[in-house]
Amino acid sequence: MARPTFLFLFLFAAFSSATTTLEATIAVSTFPAAVDSYQLHFPNPHIRRAYFALQTWKTTAIFSDPKNFTSSWVGPNVCAYTGIYCALLPSHPSITVVASVDLNGADIAGYLPPELSLLSDITILHLNSNRFCGVLPDTLRRLRLLHELDLSNNRFAGNFPSVVLSLPSLRYLDLRFNEFEGPIPSALFRLPLDAIFLNSNRLHAGIPQTLGDSPASVVVLANNELGGCIPSSIGKMEKTLSEIILLNDNLTGCIPPEVGKLRKVKVFDVSFNRLQGPIPASFAGLASAEQLDIGRNRLTGFVPGFVCRLPRLQNFTFSHNFLTGEASECGARGRGLVRDGRGNCIAGITNQRPPTQCTAADTREFDCSKAKCGGGRIRKARRIPPSPPTPVSNSPKGFFTVTPPPPPVSELSPPTKSYAPPPPMASIPPSPPPSSCGHSTPSHFAPSPATDVSPPPTEHPAYHLPPPGSLPGYHHPPPAQHSKPAPPPSEHLREPQPPQEMPLPSPLECAGQNLTLPPVVGVSYASPPPPTIPYS
Repeated sequence: MARPTFLFLFLFAAFSSATTTLEATIAVSTFPAAVDSYQLHFPNPHIRRAYFALQTWKTTAIFSDPKNFTSSWVGPNVCAYTGIYCALLPSHPSITVVASVDLNGADIAGYLPPELSLLSDITILHLNSNRFCGVLPDTLRRLRLLHELDLSNNRFAGNFPSVVLSLPSLRYLDLRFNEFEGPIPSALFRLPLDAIFLNSNRLHAGIPQTLGDSPASVVVLANNELGGCIPSSIGKMEKTLSEIILLNDNLTGCIPPEVGKLRKVKVFDVSFNRLQGPIPASFAGLASAEQLDIGRNRLTGFVPGFVCRLPRLQNFTFSHNFLTGEASECGARGRGLVRDGRGNCIAGITNQRPPTQCTAADTREFDCSKAKCGGGRIRKARRIPPSPPTPVSNSPKGFFTVTPPPPPVSELSPPTKSYAPPPPMASIPPSPPPSSCGHSTPSHFAPSPATDVSPPPTEHPAYHLPPPGSLPGYHHPPPAQHSKPAPPPSEHLREPQPPQEMPLPSPLECAGQNLTLPPVVGVSYASPPPPTIPYS
């Protein structure tokens, strides 16, 4: 039996060698003649697969690159490509692999081809502030080591990308400022994510009851059409939740008393909704709260003194409700609390509603047991991806500033010790371009209020949670030089105007139109680099 075994091993080795040569031949023959002039020698199969993925992306799926980010994507040395970062493979320290891709702010127009799954060693994929459109390919589920995914401020469309639910190492998810539609999957909040940014999309059908199962420290769902009530399960996030932003989500019902269990929450914002009922007595448990915004709702009753006595509270906004009284502690100016109580029905205080809006019917307490929490209606997502809005200069700084850092250029350790073998190139079908990148104006946005903007805090709450293992985390460097510092708190402070230092990128013309997204309602919470979305 020894000879047949030896013969089998010999034939297997010969076949593997021939397959490797064939893969290289296929990769070279796929590209233009200019690429063929190079003597393509790759240090290992990982780099060869990365070369194939990046060249396919550049030559078939990128339509416009006004900043010439991909002009350096020539030749087999992919580690020298702009935006591509290599590192040593932890399980094999002698092997160099592509560990991260960072094209933030490149203003590239195109789409994501399925061949990107050949970048199976990457732990970071940052494509913030570009003009990528279409849907996410299902092949991205092969990025088993991906730790950070930032696709914010692009033109992606369709239902919530279920492929992100198949990324076992993912901890940071940023899909804000796109055109994703439909319901938020319940499974999302069962993932071990630390940061979830879904703000400024077209999501609806309510917030899943599984919200409380999430271990996230930051959850931002603002500026969607979610509807329904705030899940009572939110109280189960008491050990991890630091910031939750549900601004302008068309929420109804009452603020659940379980919110009072969030003893670690620093930012709680449910403004610009249709919430009713009183301010929960459980708010006394928000011992770490620094920013508390319940403005622009339909709340009734009394502003209790225990809220204004919260030890760390800096900003308290309860403006434009139907509140009829306020504790004396809230009116005191000795402790430096910035409060905004305009537009209510509180007697003896200026800037309140006219008497005609403060009738007994308007200020009557709401029975929270009668709240209807069905959530928004589920609509079928459009098949046509959106066209880009005309980008403008840097948007104003919001309350929350989490920064995915530029990937390191030296060693980068993936979150797991074992590496799954990348798929063979032959298993990936050719990547057809998306049919079009049409666009329609979002219906859930309304013009930004002229003066009733909640005052920003003097400093932002810190956000830091070390990622697992030896993977470098997302740290929080100071704002870029083009960002304006946050102004001191004031009762009548307005959001600063966007700075004008950044050049205006040229928009991609899709379907023969150049359309602009309307301004976003209220305050936008964003992880920098901030989205290039117009504000008023």
